[in-house]
Amino acid sequence: MNKNWKILQPDAALVDNICNTVECSPVLATVLANRNICSRTAASRFFNNSLGDLRPPFAIKDMDVAVRRIYQAVTGNEKILIFGDYDVDGITATTLLLEFLEYAGADVSFYIPHRVREGYNLRPRHISSYALPNKTNLIITVDCGSGSHDAIEMAQDAGIDVIITDHHNISRIPKATAVVNPKRHDCTAGFECLAGVGVAFCLVIALRKHLRDMNFWRARPEPNLKPFCDLVALGTVADVVPLVNENRIFSKTGLEVINSGKRLGVRALLKACGIGNNFANAEDISFRMAPRLNAAGRMDHAKRAVSLLRSDDLETAREIAQSLNHLNKSRQEAEKEILEDISVYLDAYPQVLRQKTLVLSRPGWHEGILGIVASKMAEKTFRPVILIGTRNGVGKGSGRSIPGIDLHKGLVACSQDLDFFGGHPMAAGLTIKTDQIEVFKKNFETAISEMAGSGNFSPSVSIDYELDFDEISDELIDELETLQPFGEGNQEPLFMARNIRVVSSKIVGENHRRMLLKQAFSGRTSQGIQAIHFNVDTHVPLKKHFDRMAFHLRWNRWNGKRTAQLLVEEA
Repeated sequence: MNKNWKILQPDAALVDNICNTVECSPVLATVLANRNICSRTAASRFFNNSLGDLRPPFAIKDMDVAVRRIYQAVTGNEKILIFGDYDVDGITATTLLLEFLEYAGADVSFYIPHRVREGYNLRPRHISSYALPNKTNLIITVDCGSGSHDAIEMAQDAGIDVIITDHHNISRIPKATAVVNPKRHDCTAGFECLAGVGVAFCLVIALRKHLRDMNFWRARPEPNLKPFCDLVALGTVADVVPLVNENRIFSKTGLEVINSGKRLGVRALLKACGIGNNFANAEDISFRMAPRLNAAGRMDHAKRAVSLLRSDDLETAREIAQSLNHLNKSRQEAEKEILEDISVYLDAYPQVLRQKTLVLSRPGWHEGILGIVASKMAEKTFRPVILIGTRNGVGKGSGRSIPGIDLHKGLVACSQDLDFFGGHPMAAGLTIKTDQIEVFKKNFETAISEMAGSGNFSPSVSIDYELDFDEISDELIDELETLQPFGEGNQEPLFMARNIRVVSSKIVGENHRRMLLKQAFSGRTSQGIQAIHFNVDTHVPLKKHFDRMAFHLRWNRWNGKRTAQLLVEEA
């Protein structure tokens, strides 16, 4: 799909001022200007933040109620149940709160539902079949619960208090003991961007302080919370929340903890992912670590991933990590089958792509895989995509959107067609009766069309800076690395160069092209630089010249050495 290229052009005087005040290169100054980091203070806050720069989370609505109730449960030896979600955000939030409460001496256990058999969220059957038989006194949800009205009512009627910690969109506040969700309409604390594990970490910060105020830590040393930041980074990056403010601090600090190798399960996971030299970054979390942790919940049960993160034996951790590798391969095979199904369907019915949305359903599609496939199809077709697997008259689906289109808002407009839905502007899940799917398709198309207006969706590429190869230096790449961690809300800088010649190339793996590139100027050529272009079409002749190329500029680290490398995004 052709994309519109837009070269960002910040004010030249502003760039010069940033160069002087921040003492950086014009390239980095331009990148900072593009991100509205325009003063020494803003740059210092961006580059030098630490856990000490976190805003106090005590103003989050119901935080005070939650910590007082948990204190009562801990000191009263009440049975506490942590109820989590089965994705990386929920897994890490569960592990974080479980380990902290165990350290505090609480009588605590956890429960994560089976993705296929039970589905998302706290439900009445979890109260009747698990919480009540186990004589639970307090349930604390993590990364879920904002829509669990019936389950919360059943629990309260049975004398079980419920504390919700969540970050999903919330319209009607449930009648729980406390609802700690920064997205509730009456919360003005300013923590709306947190992932579920970020909310759980804020709860732990507030709880630790309350325990201090109550002289609780006289009996045992007050815990340092930094070692938990590896979990916070994993969940935050994996859930694709904006890496700004607290999330930047969590992910940056958490990566330091991850690379320290102190948590045995994470160390084993790094090894299983092939990440060496203690240099994992946010991209490694997104594309290597998170898929394996998610594979547990998608293909088996998420408690396997919790066991890995909590393992205190390296050999056991290695065995679990390898099992996640196998599950991830099974996930990839199932994903490939669904993508092939969709490709065949679209070849037969190309008129479907005249619409602004793509909603497809089929019996037998593995619902644990649909979110990943929907994400790939949304990127490929550049429109909101919802994929639904059906069985016994019920469909369970996952959706992914594109920038500027609020998927959750679109589902709200079709709520009459759905049994259940929840999520974010960019990602959501739903349950629907199969006889409602066709009606839903029409209503969803109408809702998104009204949201989008008359124009067609058109993907674009934003270029930070037109960078000639002769401007590339070791110092520049080092400067660019200081912008990490990259992710949603802090994208890796994208550069452009013109008139590129391929000196040599070869295909590595199935379809990745490794190249040596040079840039032609009037009367001369630049230095040569290595490049990699992933997922090229090897069935057509490979270009030997590019009029223009968009790329990221990185260090390629291998065997203790580093070389400059372009990661080609568009050409």
